[in-house]
Amino acid sequence: MSELTDKIAEAVDGRVRALGCEVVDVEQRSEYGEKHITIYVDKVPDGVSLDDCERIHYEIEPVLDELDPTGGKPYVLEVSSPGLDRPFVKQRDFERNYGKEVEVRLYAPVKGVKVYEGVLVERTDGYVLITCGGEDVKIENNRIAAVRPLVKFD
Repeated sequence: MSELTDKIAEAVDGRVRALGCEVVDVEQRSEYGEKHITIYVDKVPDGVSLDDCERIHYEIEPVLDELDPTGGKPYVLEVSSPGLDRPFVKQRDFERNYGKEVEVRLYAPVKGVKVYEGVLVERTDGYVLITCGGEDVKIENNRIAAVRPLVKFD
């Protein structure tokens, strides 16, 4: 996150937590000349509902208006769930998913492989450890483009 998105997350965090959810990420972007601020929220273990997003939107809107993140320019506020396949951002995202299947995408192939699928064992400041086909694979963090839950559709 940038300095501004960190400020936004910090400003709304208390109100989001009071509603039983947590701020997962904040995104600011421009679309067709309009500023958009998206607050991604989640509720563990069940996930966030549309009703949760609506309640949070109305609860944090005055906080953002006071913060004035766009310097007086209009903006669109969106509150959203992070989605099934949201990349892990924070250490707590990794810790919640220890023992679960993940997909690890690399910036460039290592030994001819650019995407690993396996069970997440550990994440440290230096590496991610997964088990693939019964073998442990240690991947340095600086090689990783994204780690996300492995979503399979039957």
